[in-house]
Amino acid sequence: MTEPRRELVPCCAPPSGPAAQAVFPACPEASAQARAYVRDVLEHDNEPLVEDKRDDVLLIVAELVTNAYRYGTEPDDLLLVAVLTTPKRVRVEVHDPRRRRPHLRNESGERARGRGLHIVDALAARWDVDDRPFGKAVWAEVDR
Repeated sequence: MTEPRRELVPCCAPPSGPAAQAVFPACPEASAQARAYVRDVLEHDNEPLVEDKRDDVLLIVAELVTNAYRYGTEPDDLLLVAVLTTPKRVRVEVHDPRRRRPHLRNESGERARGRGLHIVDALAARWDVDDRPFGKAVWAEVDR
């Protein structure tokens, strides 16, 4: 039996804004949905980011979610996006069900794909991959 596709499902609901994490269906629209969710989280944060930093975080989210959808999921899988903020940085995590780790590809002007992690690497203060019991979490941190 196949479960029906789920829309954005918050995992918890703090009283003053959106949840610190949300689940999205693994589909082409996931990147845009995740960016809107993260933008909302950042707008409700106690320490707002300057516009350039917010844009960096949103671009990182788009790249990580797109990679997770393309390379870390199968039809009807779900992605979890988490946002953690501190006075010094913003951390975003994208969890998918595959253990296959992403890697930086050699840059090439001949292909249209393969630049996402280079963008993440350029914008993030640091990023990495953590193995999970049922997949992995790719995370990136942006200094405030």
